[in-house]
Amino acid sequence: MQNRSQPIDDEQKICEPTAEARRSFGEAFERLVGVMARLRAPGGCPWDRAQDLRSLRPYVIEEAYEVVDAVNSGDVEDHREELGDLLLQVVFQAEIRREQNDFDAADVAHGIADKLVRRHPHVFGEDRAADSGEALKRWEAVKAKEKEAKNRKAGQGASGAPRSALAGVPSELPSLLRAQRVSEKASGVGFDWKDVGGPLAKVDEELGELKAAIVSNERASIEHELGDVLFSLVNVARFLDLSAEDALRETTMRFSRRFEWVEAALRARGSSVHEASFEELDAAWNEAKKQAS
Repeated sequence: MQNRSQPIDDEQKICEPTAEARRSFGEAFERLVGVMARLRAPGGCPWDRAQDLRSLRPYVIEEAYEVVDAVNSGDVEDHREELGDLLLQVVFQAEIRREQNDFDAADVAHGIADKLVRRHPHVFGEDRAADSGEALKRWEAVKAKEKEAKNRKAGQGASGAPRSALAGVPSELPSLLRAQRVSEKASGVGFDWKDVGGPLAKVDEELGELKAAIVSNERASIEHELGDVLFSLVNVARFLDLSAEDALRETTMRFSRRFEWVEAALRARGSSVHEASFEELDAAWNEAKKQAS
């Protein structure tokens, strides 16, 4: 692939696309923003004009997941299309904010570019990072300073209390992912075990409490203890530098592949999962584990 960028600033080493690429990028983004503005304008699309920031919330989440699905599939064309759908949601919300005289799509793009420069002092400044771990520390250090300044500017909240160390984790994240982000933030201020043995022991402890809750047959207690088990497993994943969300997603996909294999195998025998006995299902499942990875 042809190199489209060249350094233009020796001090900050900021790279900028060539004139040809810049014209192409600018025209593409300007066209998308213009199309969105036309759809929202009088005489535009009734559906687009009826949307507001609240109604668009589920589409952002949906499109983000579809991007992840496209990455997992390896389909390049699908990936390009899904990234476009996600970008549309950004431009859509920015257009609504522009109509309210708050900000526009250009402010969004400049804002994230400025943030990237600020949070990479090891690239755009004098600091240096030997590896990805050190680079992440630089990022988090700058981020912490920015949040501290933001909190001082905005005050310390309605209650007058300082912002929690756990603040900033979106409540709408999938539960496993949110649990991992919350535990990462707690770890960042020193609230953590020394090694993976700690969360592993906690898993055993919480499993024991879950079993006791099941014996008691108290639904609220069972739900509480089940949540504790899951949270403990998330901490194990974090210590092993794994994503609990990804691990469960992969397991669910593997289960689905094997279950579909069982369905196909039973159909080939003139049966189905609805008609087969438990013994037949178990035998087919064991075979599926060998045949369907």
